[in-house]
Amino acid sequence: MLQTALGQAALQRATMSPRLQQAVRLLQLSSLDFAQEVSEIVAQNPFLEQLDPVAEAAHDDDQASPIEPASRQADVLIEDADAPWASAAMPWPATGGMVADRGDDDTVVNRVPVATSLRPHLHVQANALKLSDRERALVGLLIESLDDDGYLRQDLSELAALAGLEPAVTEQELLQALARVQVMEPTGVGARHVQECLALQIAEIEGLRQQRMARAIIRDHLDLLATRDTDTLAQVLGQSLADVRAVCERIRHMDPHPGWRYSADPLPFIVPDVIARQDKGQWVVTLNPAAVPRVSINQACFDLFQRHRGTRHAELAAHLHEARWIVRNVEQRFHTIVSVARLIVQRQHLFLEYGEMGMRPLSLRDVAQALGLHESTVSRVINNKYLATSAGVFELKRFFSRAVHTSNGGTCSTAAIRGLIKEILDSEDTARPYSDVDITRLLARQGLAVARRTVTKYRQMMNIGMAGQRRRRQG
Repeated sequence: MLQTALGQAALQRATMSPRLQQAVRLLQLSSLDFAQEVSEIVAQNPFLEQLDPVAEAAHDDDQASPIEPASRQADVLIEDADAPWASAAMPWPATGGMVADRGDDDTVVNRVPVATSLRPHLHVQANALKLSDRERALVGLLIESLDDDGYLRQDLSELAALAGLEPAVTEQELLQALARVQVMEPTGVGARHVQECLALQIAEIEGLRQQRMARAIIRDHLDLLATRDTDTLAQVLGQSLADVRAVCERIRHMDPHPGWRYSADPLPFIVPDVIARQDKGQWVVTLNPAAVPRVSINQACFDLFQRHRGTRHAELAAHLHEARWIVRNVEQRFHTIVSVARLIVQRQHLFLEYGEMGMRPLSLRDVAQALGLHESTVSRVINNKYLATSAGVFELKRFFSRAVHTSNGGTCSTAAIRGLIKEILDSEDTARPYSDVDITRLLARQGLAVARRTVTKYRQMMNIGMAGQRRRRQG
């Protein structure tokens, strides 16, 4: 017979308080999202005020306490000052590289391009043409029928039925209107397929003979162009190999998606959280003022609250308590980011100086143990955080690379292996390019036991074709 009984047992269970959950969430936000979040918090809390980070930079040099380095013997000098790079307040393009200081009036807002989509751009050009009302309506219909690539995918007979004009629109009229669209900028717009798109761009090639070669390749031999079989192309066209290669290279630089240049999506900008630069042979890491929304307690509100504490206004007291916690949390966020960035630069300074070949193995555990943090904290810190250097802007995740053991008992990062593969392929004989098996053997001679399939994966990650696609006959 079953019996039931009631009992009590003590259990330990880790739970996160709402404030701790908010701190974790704020830590993993990007600099732009974090700035927006802080602005919203400041707007709701009367005890908080947001300061101009650039204007406060010089003041922070004197007032802010320095962040102690993880190792005093480290060969990296860390400064918690914002003053050395006044241009850090400017946005950094996502493609890497630094943006020069253009003066006090050159604000972030002034440098964000105005988004111009494809169709309005084409309508402006159409309005400059001398057209009848009927012709203008047909040109407008075609412009509105283009897809985001800039292609006209709909059949002309379907568009003729949609025009709704009297008398009925003929296909010849639409072809004439399409010809007007196809001479607009960007070149290649209004094409009905990729061959027509490339053919519209042939006029930009210099030389009539080269244009004829390009037209023949695009019309009849796109398959050979895709496989880079210039030897066969030269034989079929009856032209020299050098001329065929030159024309093929010019075709590859054509734009098969002209509409993408006028995407409605805004141009992405990255605001780096930290900046690394060399000063007298040492690496200096500083916070970027543009990524530092500085908040403080509003002294006027605080004094007013202190004078009327006897009223025991619970809501204001809660706001003040929250404001103090937010200020501490913001400072802790920047302290943690700088500490992690400092250690990364210390470990990976050879990568910043020499490129991929200098990348050392680095894991979340390495950073966490060195700084006394949890791995999950390090993971949140490097998420959507960027480091600006003279070599470009890198996401902090970029500096982490798995270790591969070498035959002499050492280790090498996977990033360094990719750099070595790139170096091998750059120096290969294009008449006899290396296969992936050849690359595997060359790496083994240097003490790196890398599987052939891994070499293939790394080559594909670098967008490098197979040996047959890279082969070029001499002469």
